[in-house]
Amino acid sequence: MTTAKQSPWGALNHSTFRWLWLASIASNIGTWMHEVGAGWLMTSLSANPMHVALVQVAGSAPMFLLALPAGAMADIVDKRRYLLGVQIWMAAVATALATLTLLGLTSVWLLLGMTLAMGVGTALMMPAWSALTPELVSKRDLPSAIALSSLGINVARALGPAIAGVLVSLSGPWATFALNALSFFAVMAVLLTWKRERQVATFPAERLLGAIRAGWRYSRASKPLQAVLVRAAAFFVGASAGMSLLPLIVRGELQGSASDFGLMLGSVGVGAVLGATLLPRIRERISSDRLVLLASLFYALVLLALASVRQFAALLPVMLLSGAAWIAVLSSLQVAAQTSVPDWVRARALSVYILVFFGSMAAGGALWGFVASHASIPLALFAAAGCLVLGLLLSARFPLPVTESEDLAPSLHWPAPILADEADAERGPVMVTLHYDIAVEHAAAFRQAMGEVARMRRRNGAFSWGLVQNSENPRHWQEFFFDESWLEHLRHHGRVTRAEQRIEAAARQFQTAGVAIRIDHFLMPAREATHASA
Repeated sequence: MTTAKQSPWGALNHSTFRWLWLASIASNIGTWMHEVGAGWLMTSLSANPMHVALVQVAGSAPMFLLALPAGAMADIVDKRRYLLGVQIWMAAVATALATLTLLGLTSVWLLLGMTLAMGVGTALMMPAWSALTPELVSKRDLPSAIALSSLGINVARALGPAIAGVLVSLSGPWATFALNALSFFAVMAVLLTWKRERQVATFPAERLLGAIRAGWRYSRASKPLQAVLVRAAAFFVGASAGMSLLPLIVRGELQGSASDFGLMLGSVGVGAVLGATLLPRIRERISSDRLVLLASLFYALVLLALASVRQFAALLPVMLLSGAAWIAVLSSLQVAAQTSVPDWVRARALSVYILVFFGSMAAGGALWGFVASHASIPLALFAAAGCLVLGLLLSARFPLPVTESEDLAPSLHWPAPILADEADAERGPVMVTLHYDIAVEHAAAFRQAMGEVARMRRRNGAFSWGLVQNSENPRHWQEFFFDESWLEHLRHHGRVTRAEQRIEAAARQFQTAGVAIRIDHFLMPAREATHASA
């Protein structure tokens, strides 16, 4: 039984996840073929390093703008239909790009525009796709599912570029775009056959803007998630130089062909697959936090090698190492992000993580492309390695969270509030007050404990919070916070986790024994009452 629980393949016992996993591998192979084709086509259209680097920027930048709205959409709509629509969009864009390239109509700016359109599809898809995993597998198999997803991506990274290199040599970049278009149909087929269990909603669906605000508040108030975001930015800004400048290194510095470029990227993928197979054993010996630190240092060495080594054969093992280091960092950060947030906000929290990931990649790609075009490629790579090491020093005070999944289950321990007029659930804002009786000698410890309570209230929906002391009676303290509406306050009740229940208990231990904490709810007057009084 224990062995089954710890199996790295346990998630494949869930049939829907298994078929979606296989379909996603096919789709990711197509995506990597597109990357090779687009990067190589741009070197044919323009020798400007800035233009080549902008291919990565165009693919990544939409994530920076659309990740949070996409995450909010994924939390409030049917994920199956949503993902189907996005797959149709991406298939249409890939088909159009293949046709235009075959006809010889592609220009620098048209290629960047079509890559941008593909990036829009990726931005809309990724939060929903990431948040779908816990719905497809059991909680015990969630780490297995995340690891397999990372493994699938890197199997695709190993195969896609190699296939693309051959196709570009034989037929041209248009063939990679055409096969990428076909790959989306594999995902669509699985989504169409998936009989998703309908979720019975306790409350009406959140409005988009309100859902975005709730997700943003959670991200700002969640220390575990913030640690993941800081570590992600610290790595990917510097590490982006390797992938964004690799086409120029192969074609310009090494005088290589499209097949050489595909082989180089394939080596990255093989290294990632090998690294993924070794990760479980490595994690038995060192923590995820230490693993990210060591892998980041290895990747800095990879950048130094790319800057100084100009022999193709010597760079192949370097790219193997880069793939292993990349998957070690990426999988560790993904697991930390997935397991540090509760179900209700998972897509939105993951969208913020994805925003930081792609925003860092886009900013880094533009920065190192600018440096390479105005100075040299080796100087850009040396600077990126230095940035990577500096980022590690800055992120040392942000250790990755270690969160047990059961801590994030809803506690449901708050008493149900009473609303006299149940038909007016949209009234708001709602002010909730809690009255405490705290002995004077416990006041300082109580205030310190309430700091964590404040962050808990804010990440679960409160847009304002305060703690005040009675001027006449110093034992009397009043906590207050505001939710946007009565309906949002009810949602707030369902968001409190078991871990947060312990945070409340740590503050309430200072309450005077035998004295109950009084809780009151206040609403803004209804509009009719306001008009009547006027």
